[in-house]
Amino acid sequence: MALGKEEAEDMEIVKARTDKREYKRIVLPNALQVLLISDPDTDKCAASMNVSVGSFSDPDGLEGLAHFLEHMLFYASEKYPLEDSYSKYIIEHGGSTNAFTASDHTNYHFDVNSDCFEDALDRFAQFFIKPLISADATIREIKAVDSENQKNLLSDGWRMRQLQKQLSEEGHPYHKFSTGNWDSLEVWPKEKGLDIRLELLKFYEENYSANLMNLVIYAKESLDKIQSLVEDKFQEIQNNDRSCFSFPGQPCSSEHLQILVRTVPIKQGHKLRIVWPITPGILYYKEGPCRYLGHLIGHEGEGSLFYVLKTLGWATELSAGEGDGTTEFSFFNVVINLTDAGHEHMQDVVGLLFKYIHLLQQSGVCKWIFDELAAVCETSFHYQDKTPPSSYVVQVASNMQLYPPKDWLVGSSLPSNFSPSIIQTVLNQLSPDNVRIFWESKKFEGQTAMTEPWYKTAYSVEKITGSMIQEWMLFAPNEDLHLPAPNVFIPTDLSLKDAQEKVKFPVLLRKSSFSSLWYKPDTMFSTPKAYVKIDFNCPFASSSPETEILADIFARLLMDDLNDYAYYAQVAGLRYDIRNTDSGFQVTVVGYNHKLRILLETVIEKISNFKVKPDRFSVIKEMVVKECGNLKFQQPYQQAMYYCSLLLHDQTWPWMEELEVLPHLQAEDLAKFIPLMLSRAFLECYIAGNIERSEAESMILHIEDTFNKGQDPICQPLFPSQHLTKRVIKLERGIDYLYPIEGLNPNDENSALVHYIQVHRDDFTLNVKLQLFALIAKQPAFHQLRSVEQLGYITVLMQRNDYGIRGVQFIIQSTVKGPGQIDLRVEAFLKMFETKLYEMTDDEFKRNVNALIDMKLEKHKNLREESAFYWREISDGTLKFDRKECEVATLKQLTLQDLINFFDEHVKVGAPRKRTLSVRVYGKLHSCEYPSDKSQQLPPNAVQIEDIFSFRRSQPLYGSFKGGFGHMKL
Repeated sequence: MALGKEEAEDMEIVKARTDKREYKRIVLPNALQVLLISDPDTDKCAASMNVSVGSFSDPDGLEGLAHFLEHMLFYASEKYPLEDSYSKYIIEHGGSTNAFTASDHTNYHFDVNSDCFEDALDRFAQFFIKPLISADATIREIKAVDSENQKNLLSDGWRMRQLQKQLSEEGHPYHKFSTGNWDSLEVWPKEKGLDIRLELLKFYEENYSANLMNLVIYAKESLDKIQSLVEDKFQEIQNNDRSCFSFPGQPCSSEHLQILVRTVPIKQGHKLRIVWPITPGILYYKEGPCRYLGHLIGHEGEGSLFYVLKTLGWATELSAGEGDGTTEFSFFNVVINLTDAGHEHMQDVVGLLFKYIHLLQQSGVCKWIFDELAAVCETSFHYQDKTPPSSYVVQVASNMQLYPPKDWLVGSSLPSNFSPSIIQTVLNQLSPDNVRIFWESKKFEGQTAMTEPWYKTAYSVEKITGSMIQEWMLFAPNEDLHLPAPNVFIPTDLSLKDAQEKVKFPVLLRKSSFSSLWYKPDTMFSTPKAYVKIDFNCPFASSSPETEILADIFARLLMDDLNDYAYYAQVAGLRYDIRNTDSGFQVTVVGYNHKLRILLETVIEKISNFKVKPDRFSVIKEMVVKECGNLKFQQPYQQAMYYCSLLLHDQTWPWMEELEVLPHLQAEDLAKFIPLMLSRAFLECYIAGNIERSEAESMILHIEDTFNKGQDPICQPLFPSQHLTKRVIKLERGIDYLYPIEGLNPNDENSALVHYIQVHRDDFTLNVKLQLFALIAKQPAFHQLRSVEQLGYITVLMQRNDYGIRGVQFIIQSTVKGPGQIDLRVEAFLKMFETKLYEMTDDEFKRNVNALIDMKLEKHKNLREESAFYWREISDGTLKFDRKECEVATLKQLTLQDLINFFDEHVKVGAPRKRTLSVRVYGKLHSCEYPSDKSQQLPPNAVQIEDIFSFRRSQPLYGSFKGGFGHMKL
């Protein structure tokens, strides 16, 4: 799709009006196409290489080879032969690195502190010049690919995607399995006499050619300087003048169309995926046919398909739009989450979908709808938030493969050519003769005769005809389906308010016995957007598992009730969210400030006079029951993290208890509970962005008037004794706590460990020592435990912050070793790291300190990011808005000996003051180890936790940073 070199050279790249960055396209002599981005304001530099080869190019019988090669390129190169030295350099200099393999491209990317960019780029470039693919690393990394696949085996998303591929032409690359596993990369190649390492090298040499690569470089320097850097680093990439992989023809023949596939998912719930092969949208990205049709079929306002299905009590969610595809084929998907009643009316649901498509046929393509959509897209593009450079370069590098240079930044996001005939062409393809219906439900267990080979998904296939669907349309309820109304939420005033005070941090604008208001005008982003958060602290909302689940259902019902009205706001770029919290519920509204207040006041009005509708209560309750029940299908590492939080957080209720009380709760219980919950409340509010001080105050005054004015107010202020605090268990020094438990899903082979080291209550000096340890240890932990020992794909060392109580945790998921054995490997790593730390030079130490300082001084990219940072301070009660500056000042005073002393006291194996908690989840492969590990003799400093709640009751608590009004000091 990209234009020829000469044709594109002089084209100006279209960029957002608010975008102050400079762009330049160059083509190196080896035909490598590069986009240079100069951003003098950036703190991080980034690069992304997009190679136009993906899993579709896997040789027959070597499934997953492209993905495996992506893993292998990270290891080493001839110029930098030390294994994992690339990742080590990036992480030690404040950066991150990743890659992914798609069907027709593979993307490699990183970001790093700006002063280290040149060295990082040199290491990155070597992947594509002379990688080292050693025999030893090859065998080890097959295990990592296999572990990644093991993680996905019980994921419905992966399973259903592969099932759709299975039901396609065997000779088409779409049919392939893309991840790879031990069989496809080790066992089967060996049986055929193939050397997998030689196959990797052959694949690399045949496909990794400079003319198939697109590079994006994002840096602080001028375009000229970046250009000379790129020319120096990337000119040696070989150009073998390869053609882009192409496979004309459709993946689905008539055999794979007009089918109804019944399939059994892992999780509870019923889902319909209605899929049509269509003309790829990328061929008509300026006309936007799929965007137009997705907008209408996926609409949720009154008269929409979803509105009707919801009113009938048949669906809880619906999405529509283009899915998998390339420039040669594509699919249009409608995905509907069904209720139990909707499952029983599947034919009616499909009938209503086709009735809505028929309505679109009858109405013709509407210019006003296209124009409205184009206007929303244009505003969205020109006022887009700045994103982290690492995300931005990936997006743009992927676009370079598909679009002419002038549209590299725009992609498909700006439909501008109104073409009824092109939209009509795609609409005509959404026909009963062209459809594939995938119907998922546990109710099909025992009724399927076929098994998908890679994920072992059970399914059956039945042919359906156009006349059958006509019949379903005929018998479907005669509901009032109609097109959406004009969108009143589209902003027309995008002017910037003049921030009277250039305040650096949030200020406490007002406080009363009922609320506090923190205010932060936009002094950074110059964007017509605002961020509003209203946190309702209601003591009655979290006093028991029953009240917790009722508060959750209340928040969901509010969203449900507002949806057909507020969906228009969402389309126009004004998002809202209502969710329950540990201490009540929270309302968040984010987006263009012009009409934000209208939406906020509607939400507040709805809360103040909410009436429970028994039919909607039943639907939401059914959804919550399924969600709770499905928690047992979480990945084992997620289960371990959940138990860790349950052990540490006082006054929290386990989902198992909530699941137990759920069946007995009725609409009347909620109707009685809501006024009780709201009867005592304190509102913590945060308003930021393009909003004036007086407007922020007036919003909160309006909310106060709604809830606590009049003779019989909805809310009374809290008593001093009712202010809720979030308290964290204080582990005893010198004790290793163990919590062993069997995994909740007996079919999941993975085991998991969370090894948590609790360190301190928020304190600048201890914070920076902990952060420095985590920065220095992160990559060696990954290298040793994942790359060398191959314990599992998920191997992470990261910091943990529970309401201001700081620590560090190892998270590892494995089929190779049981949790007890993994715990021993973590301790062995810490002993090994101890030696490295003691041998660290002052220069190495200073480099790490400087990297951490650079990370801390990184500016917020957008209003959401800034607001999340400040809200965390308010929510935790720490209120250290100048945290970054204070921690940088503390870091500058730190010595290597300070770090060693910190490690010896808090982290070192056997340290007398160390506090640890190991949560061990035993999967199917290690369930036999569970009884013996549980009954083994423990060393004197180890304590096994038998019951979470007895343990919590017996432990002291850290003091909370939040204590009624006392915490609101300026």
